[in-house]
Amino acid sequence: MTSFRLATIAALAGLSLGLASQAFSMGSDSTAPTAKADDYKKAVDLIDDEKYSAAIPLLQKSIKEKGEYADALNQLGFANRKMGNWKAGMEYYLKALALEPKHLGANEYLGELYLEQKDLPNAEKQLAVLKSACGDCDEFDELEDAIDDYKDDNNIN
Repeated sequence: MTSFRLATIAALAGLSLGLASQAFSMGSDSTAPTAKADDYKKAVDLIDDEKYSAAIPLLQKSIKEKGEYADALNQLGFANRKMGNWKAGMEYYLKALALEPKHLGANEYLGELYLEQKDLPNAEKQLAVLKSACGDCDEFDELEDAIDDYKDDNNIN
């Protein structure tokens, strides 16, 4: 048998085992695992719908249950910032970054918060962190665009 055939057989065997175990686990519960939304996922959906105040208690509950983790702290920072609570937003972003210094979302959003506070030098520092963390990723592009817009709006070269 060629190595291609062996690889194909192995892949199909693995796939069938995966499907069998998935079918078994789905049968033990009426809700598929992907349909179950934990508090964090519910909160992110609320944030996407700009329902920031409704998302905050869910994020806090998620942290209480799972412990502090950067994604939830970042979303708490974002929700607070969007509600105009810059101080809380800053605190949550900094906590997220203390856990994961190269967290892409927290670095982007912290940079945006700095722009809202008219602190271009610190926003540019966050852009540099993103550049080293991910190169040319979406978060880098978003913050770079926000900085460019800020400079245009304020006639800064």
